[in-house]
Amino acid sequence: MNDLVRQRLIVELLRDRPFASVRELQERLGVSAATVRRDIDKIDELGSARKVYGGVSALDVASKAGTAFARPYDENRDLAVEAKRQIAELAATMVQDGEAVIVNGGSTCFHLGVKLADRNIRLFTNSMPLAGYLGDHGRCSLTVAGGDLHREPRVIYSPHHPPQFYASKYFVGAQGIAAEGLLESHPLMVRSIIELSQNADQIIVLADSRKFSIHARNVSLPLSRVGTVITDEALSDAAARMLENAGVNVRIARATGQDA
Repeated sequence: MNDLVRQRLIVELLRDRPFASVRELQERLGVSAATVRRDIDKIDELGSARKVYGGVSALDVASKAGTAFARPYDENRDLAVEAKRQIAELAATMVQDGEAVIVNGGSTCFHLGVKLADRNIRLFTNSMPLAGYLGDHGRCSLTVAGGDLHREPRVIYSPHHPPQFYASKYFVGAQGIAAEGLLESHPLMVRSIIELSQNADQIIVLADSRKFSIHARNVSLPLSRVGTVITDEALSDAAARMLENAGVNVRIARATGQDA
C-alpha cells in the first residue's frame, strides 16, 4: 500500500468519525507509528484533516477561525484517548489510600475512576458510565449522586438532591478552558460542578490540551477556584502562562506517567 492510498484511507475514515489515533491507524493500515505520523503530517499539510495530539481529527472539529467547539459526551469520549489515560494515571498518584474523593462526569474523569477502581478509597461520582463500571469491576467504596439520569451529558443530577458527600479532592474536567475559567455548554453541568466544588478541599482539573482552544458558553468555575490543572505535553506556552498567572499549579502528564 503506497503513501497516497494510506492517506486517502485515513481521510475517508474521518468522514464517519471525528478522530483516529496513531495506534488505531497502525493496526488498520499495518504500518509503523512513524509511517502513520508522516501520513498525518502530509494530510495536515494538504488541509484534508488536522493533526492533533495522539492522532488526526476531521476538519469539522474546528471552526474556520481555528476555535474548536464542545462536542457531546459520546463523540468527545473517542478524542485524545491516550492523552486522557496519561492524565488519569498522573491524577491517580495524587490520591492516597483512605481518602474520600469526588470524580465528576466526563471522559477524562472516567479514565481516572477506572484507575481508582480497586483502591482503598471512598469515591463519589455523578457519572453514570463510571458508576456502571465501578459497580461491575470496582472494589472501592462507591457513592452515586442522587436524582435523574441526564443521558447527555451522562450524569445523575437533581436540584432536590444536593450532594451530602465531602472529600479532600474534587477531580473535574471541562469542555473548554479560558481566562474566564472552566467552560461548559450544558447548564446542568454548570450547576452540578458548582455544587460539588463546595464539598471538597482541593479542585483538580483534568483536561487534555485541546480544551484550551474549545469554546463553550457557560463558566462553571473561575480559575481562582482551581488548585491544579493536569494536562498533556501539547499545552501551548500561552495557555501555560494563563494558568500560572491565575495562580494555578500546572502538571504535565508524560507518556511514562510522570510529570514535569
